[in-house]
Amino acid sequence: MLRQIAMLFAGLLLLAGSPVSAQQGQEYVAGTLEISAAMRLRIGVAIAQGPDGVLRGTLDSPDQQTFDIPIAALERDGGQLAFTVPAIGGRYAARWNGAAQAWEGTWLQGGQAWPLVLRASEKPQRTAPPPLPADWQVPTDAAIGAIIDARLAGRTGAGMVIGVIEPGGSRLIMRGPGMAADTVFEIGSITKVFTALLLAEAAARGEAGLDDPVQAHLPLGAAMPGNGGEAITLRQLSQHKSGLPRLPENMPLANPADPYADYTEAMLLEFLRSHTLTRAPGAEFEYSNLGVGLLGLALARAANTDYEALVRSRILAPLGMADSGITLSPSQEARFAWGFDGHMQTTPPWNLPALPGAGALRSTPQDMLRFLGAVIDPASPIALAVAGTLDGWQPMAGQVTGLGWMGFAPSQGPVMFHGGGTGGYRAAIAAQPAMGRAVVVLTNTAVEPSAEDIAFHLIAGTPIAPTSPVPPPPPAPIERKAITLTPEQLAHVTGTYRLAPGVDGTIRLTNGGLTAQITGQPAVPIYPSAPLEFFWRAVEAQITFTEENGQVTGAVLHQGGQDIPLNRVGD
Repeated sequence: MLRQIAMLFAGLLLLAGSPVSAQQGQEYVAGTLEISAAMRLRIGVAIAQGPDGVLRGTLDSPDQQTFDIPIAALERDGGQLAFTVPAIGGRYAARWNGAAQAWEGTWLQGGQAWPLVLRASEKPQRTAPPPLPADWQVPTDAAIGAIIDARLAGRTGAGMVIGVIEPGGSRLIMRGPGMAADTVFEIGSITKVFTALLLAEAAARGEAGLDDPVQAHLPLGAAMPGNGGEAITLRQLSQHKSGLPRLPENMPLANPADPYADYTEAMLLEFLRSHTLTRAPGAEFEYSNLGVGLLGLALARAANTDYEALVRSRILAPLGMADSGITLSPSQEARFAWGFDGHMQTTPPWNLPALPGAGALRSTPQDMLRFLGAVIDPASPIALAVAGTLDGWQPMAGQVTGLGWMGFAPSQGPVMFHGGGTGGYRAAIAAQPAMGRAVVVLTNTAVEPSAEDIAFHLIAGTPIAPTSPVPPPPPAPIERKAITLTPEQLAHVTGTYRLAPGVDGTIRLTNGGLTAQITGQPAVPIYPSAPLEFFWRAVEAQITFTEENGQVTGAVLHQGGQDIPLNRVGD
């Protein structure tokens, strides 16, 4: 997804004076993560040591009614704690503060970081959600219009279009400036459904097999990472079970407002050549934009074309989706809805030249209705490919996932869905073939909640999330001026610095400057303001290196009001 999946977070129990021993049974800690002034999430984790001596744990997000998500790579050593949550690409690193009786640390996800303090707590009682209505009907136009009005309240400049398909026909309900049936939106990760359909279609043609090694469809000389002698397959890329991370670690991130724009196919191939998988392919679900973007490139190579030409010839053109694609015509540019970020500030479109299959498509409400109509029509031009994407669904965190699709099963029949989001857009689609209905929600604002809860409500009667006020914009970054240091001065601070077990920050000398890379995240340039003081331009953060007898021994990361000490552990 270009959009983050539902944010879920975790922790560990404490007793007086020091971290408790896992040998004392199950532990539980909880805290609150402040995503923004308008969004706070309670989180907690239960951890126990099994008979084999291995620590295992699960994560809860009570405010999202989500429980028991597995955590992985759990390490606790010397007053430090670290773990990952593969299903959402999250990571936590903390240090024990005996005086405060708390783990004080940082949650990392999607290239962002938030402070997170965890203390001993009782596991919350899990209440069963109310049953979904057994005889649900999609609301009237007036009721849908009221839902849109409530969601857009206070979001000046934003619009929303909702499309509904039922056995009796289709309809569009829209609100906001410039909203029309042919308004062009970015649909973000809904592109992954199109990429999955291309995979199923290629398998039906005999052009590429679902279980083909990805290596077989890469340029000559390219190399794929592996683990335990097992190769990553095309199927695993689409099901997010390849073992590849959410994003490649060598993304330049030169422009945070358009983060994929400078990432090239050559960089992608270099990353694949140098990367090492931490587990065997197929072992775990981990949502990966990198994986599905790579799938799009592999399928295009198998068909001897490029991704946009492939999706246009095999899906868009057969369905008459003339206003959908990646490259926009002048007419489509004129109808393109400008996006707003999570603070209702205008933000530019996204470009994904190396990973288009992950989220590069743009479309219109009327084109998305054509697409969903074909998804639920067993006689449509893409019916065989749709059936292929639904073959062999796998359980995943209380849901199921197929090729591209995710799903759940209310009493009226299974619902297949996907959400999408880029810097200034949110989108959601849901289809329920048994009832002959489908829903699309498109909006040009990234303020949450946005589109998915509305789509689920319209198709199955799930509750709608309360509309949050627009959070105030973050403070303007402090203007810092970079100075010039010699190559020797820059090399002096390079090395590996440990936040917590399993979470390192690596400072490298690259192209005459320095980059900083936290485990599992892309490397980002840092700039000197003094010989031992550096700052980021991509985020509001600084790092100060510490010396003893002329040798750098550690550093302090300053971010989000925290001063996080780091020990230097290697060159």
